[in-house]
Amino acid sequence: MKKLVGFAATAGILAATALPAVTFAQGGLNANDLGVGAIQNDIKLGSGDVRQTAARIINVALGFLGIIAVVIVLVGGFKYMISGGNEEKTSEAKNLIVSGIIGLAIILSAWAITSFVIGQLLSATSE
Repeated sequence: MKKLVGFAATAGILAATALPAVTFAQGGLNANDLGVGAIQNDIKLGSGDVRQTAARIINVALGFLGIIAVVIVLVGGFKYMISGGNEEKTSEAKNLIVSGIIGLAIILSAWAITSFVIGQLLSATSE
């Protein structure tokens, strides 16, 4: 039984190693093989660097998240002002404010980390 399992494992590893080489034996792919030429006439693809495009998308997403966190803090402050001394409403408003501040801290740290990583990536890969 051990020999059969060993043989099956060896055959599986051999197949996983050899089959991709046989499958892609026709040569390298170009953009037209992947259909880029067919859609390029209808859809205008960006010609900028992919890393810079990813950095812009991340910055926009983090900007929207920052706006949402600020709105949460403002809603918490508004609820705190109209709570009228009610302990339940006051604690709910305080929780909203604390959650919004924690969210802002997380978003700012995420922005700092991604800015550092993208900056290092761009400087390491540019000529």
